[in-house]
Amino acid sequence: MSPTTDLQGKHALISGGARGIGLAITRLLVQHGARVSVTGRMPQRPELLHEFTDHGLGYCSMDVCDSQSVKHAFSQARQQFGAVHILINNAGQAASAPFLKTDLDLWRRMMDVNLDGTYRVTQAALPDMLAVGWGRIVNVASVAGLVGAPYISAYCAAKHGIVGLTRALATELATKGITVNAVCPGYTDTDMVRDALTNIVFRTGRTHEQALAELTARNPQKRLVTPEEVANAVAWLCLPGSEAITGQAITVAGGEVM
Repeated sequence: MSPTTDLQGKHALISGGARGIGLAITRLLVQHGARVSVTGRMPQRPELLHEFTDHGLGYCSMDVCDSQSVKHAFSQARQQFGAVHILINNAGQAASAPFLKTDLDLWRRMMDVNLDGTYRVTQAALPDMLAVGWGRIVNVASVAGLVGAPYISAYCAAKHGIVGLTRALATELATKGITVNAVCPGYTDTDMVRDALTNIVFRTGRTHEQALAELTARNPQKRLVTPEEVANAVAWLCLPGSEAITGQAITVAGGEVM
């Protein structure tokens, strides 16, 4: 994609923006002219971000499970690029277990990282948007936030919560110049899914091809979604012309029926 100035003057903060879907979003928002603050748990700027040395991109260490860490990261981001206009809640984790083996620690970890993390980061960003009367919040949820699936009950519950939060906050902010949407990818070609494939092969004895076919069985295109396809949907929700799109959970899953 050729560089544009559609988001020039806008400051976007992306949680978990240094790998996978987050990195694809980072690239696209930079191409559209935004100044981008990437956050992640690594204390130092990740090597994958070195391609942006000549662009308006900063890195802040942030643990979405720690309110003080979130506060400190936002302070750093504002010092470098000013008020936050665009928030991409992308940080998250997945874990699988049968429900009766889903202990309280696993349950709370899925809630803390995925749902509570979205809550903490959104609370930190929203005052800036309200102050200027303009903002875009995009929550990277999952098809697991729209339908149930076996062995990921805690993850499903957390992602359903993100979709519910998206819809509630969108109505609350509808007259404030701020839109709130969720993007719900199907299985995407990321490290997280590659780890899942390895785990399936190890636990079941299936081949990699069989495990991949199992994960993509509900996708009519019979393939993994690419991070770039998810990023395109996220960027569209931030660009001019999307002002009437709010409170939506947009599926990026090759036609998978919800």
